[in-house]
Amino acid sequence: MNSETKLSHRERAKALVSQMTLAEKCAQMKYDAPAIPRLNVPEYNWWNEALHGVARSGAATVFPQAIGMAASFDTELMHSVAAAISDEMRAKYNEYRKFGGTRIYQGLTAWSPNINIFRDPRWGRGHETYGEDPYLTGSMGTAFITGMQGDDPDYYKTDATLKHYAVHSGPEDLRHGFDAEADDTDLYETYLWAFRYCIDHAHPAAVMGAYNRVNGEPSCASPRLLQEILYREFKFDGYVLSDCGAICDINRSHHVTANEAESAALAVNNGCILNCGDAYKWLVTAVTAGMISEETITAAVEKLFETRFRLGMFDEDCPYNAIDDQVVECREHLALSRKMAQEGIVLLKNDGILPLQPDMNIAVIGPNADDLSVLLGNYNGTPTKHTTILEGILKAATGKVRYSVGCDILNANPGRWDEHPLREAVIAAQKSDVILLCMGLNPHLEGEQADDFNGALSGDKSTLDLPASQLILINEILQLGKPVVFLNISGSCINLSRVHQECNAVLQVFYPGAEGGDAVADILFGKVSPSGRLPVTFYAADGDLPAFTDYAMKDRTYKYFRKEPLYPFAHGLSYTTFSYENLCFDGKSVSGLLRNTGSMDSGHVIPIFLKDPEDNTVNCRLAGYARLELKAGESARFHIPLCPEIVRRFSCPERLTALAGGVNGIPVPLSTRLPDAGTE
Repeated sequence: MNSETKLSHRERAKALVSQMTLAEKCAQMKYDAPAIPRLNVPEYNWWNEALHGVARSGAATVFPQAIGMAASFDTELMHSVAAAISDEMRAKYNEYRKFGGTRIYQGLTAWSPNINIFRDPRWGRGHETYGEDPYLTGSMGTAFITGMQGDDPDYYKTDATLKHYAVHSGPEDLRHGFDAEADDTDLYETYLWAFRYCIDHAHPAAVMGAYNRVNGEPSCASPRLLQEILYREFKFDGYVLSDCGAICDINRSHHVTANEAESAALAVNNGCILNCGDAYKWLVTAVTAGMISEETITAAVEKLFETRFRLGMFDEDCPYNAIDDQVVECREHLALSRKMAQEGIVLLKNDGILPLQPDMNIAVIGPNADDLSVLLGNYNGTPTKHTTILEGILKAATGKVRYSVGCDILNANPGRWDEHPLREAVIAAQKSDVILLCMGLNPHLEGEQADDFNGALSGDKSTLDLPASQLILINEILQLGKPVVFLNISGSCINLSRVHQECNAVLQVFYPGAEGGDAVADILFGKVSPSGRLPVTFYAADGDLPAFTDYAMKDRTYKYFRKEPLYPFAHGLSYTTFSYENLCFDGKSVSGLLRNTGSMDSGHVIPIFLKDPEDNTVNCRLAGYARLELKAGESARFHIPLCPEIVRRFSCPERLTALAGGVNGIPVPLSTRLPDAGTE
């Protein structure tokens, strides 16, 4: 080992950067950093995606979309998923770097996870998040980050990036110039909470700034958000990068600066040191004009190269160099994807019709039944193989399966020469014992503004109602009087009021990944008992919500919503039954015994909510949760430490009461306070 490799990553970075010219340093602050041959620095593109699998880089294991993984409430499984993703990302990088450098979607710096709070179900990108609760988001994000970055004391396997900082959750078509106004209570209790939690508990490598302004300041150049809060208050010690094009937005859309040089200087001076976009090509001009010092540029580039050294990019003895592409879509990763999909499916209603008998005659109807896109979500890889919901049912069923698309997912008025599948759907339903309606949305209807295919609303929803084409089909099928199981495949809340009233069972599937069809069949036919819980509130109507552009949290999410939801946050049913026994709450933890009192093995999530009975500003807060796997008739003790950061936020902890959420769909109050909850 030579003397250079004995230096710390920071020392090596300083030594390397000291040999660069100003122009070379400024060029390294762009996401598509060029090679510097004289210093043996290869080109490196910082942009890569790993939201629920290695994305946009060919074959990869496609796990369920983030919102579906959040429904598992399973941080251990989330960590395993992220470790698998980072293995595949590292394996791909190890091959790509042999070409002498990496291009877009080939590097080790993952711009994931998205930990924005899903405050409004009309937001198209909400399915990229872990839902509406800050603690669930923070804990799932922490599990993802630690799985991505690895546990080697000297090297990161990959970098994880928290995005989008901050107060970013729609509307998509206004994001480049919108000023999101939030008071300090909402800012700290909702919008920034998960960022701080992940920084404290997982030490993420990076934070990505958002497009919008927050209380007048552009997020990627905000003295308050970056200097005061992120660096000084939260003590973040990683690097900050901009969302793509966000620096140019500062002058072009926010009109805070006059030109790109001023925007670039303002952003870097406030700590945003890496630019996705073109604005930082003006940094040399900004230095020459005295807008920013070369010393500030040097410190920024040293931070970026410290990152590259920590990722082992210049070291042949980095332990992660040994990961090869045999891990990509390996058997273990595919099994992990199927298990996560199973745990993320939420049973919303069941009158006893589920699980189905395999020998039943089944009609599978709906535009999402045989659609690949609803498995994949967005920011996804390309699976070598996949199983649609229809294919999963066909593999599991032994009776006759009839299929019809039934309708277009959106268009209620097919043209003269278009297929008219409604009558075929009715015929299939008439000849079957049970009807499976596979409805909802797809990523072509809800997503990001930049996705060209998601329509005039830039990926957002104008209504929570299903498209008219689907409502017509539902009406025709329900008139037949046959048993109906409704599968809602979507990344967000849909108004399922009529479905809840008239269908025999309702499943929320989200976007379940490449193994999703098999996972859905596992649930439908009882190979696996459903155990997921909603990470978002399902509202009954559009009119229950405030204006989409209003960032105040009043009347949003389970914490502040004053009306009766259709399905509450953390709702989820099972095929078996459970009971709690000997529940104890000591103000800091909850313990007790969980018993599977039914006839089927099943997982069960125990969410714990805290409430101050004298505080009417908030309904309750999720403060802890655990997941147990119990065989039929089995029992197990549990001890759930409550999140200290949440407990401390209550002004009078001695008044706190706790609620254990949803045994068999019914919340259980913990009214007894004991001196010690025990440590079983």
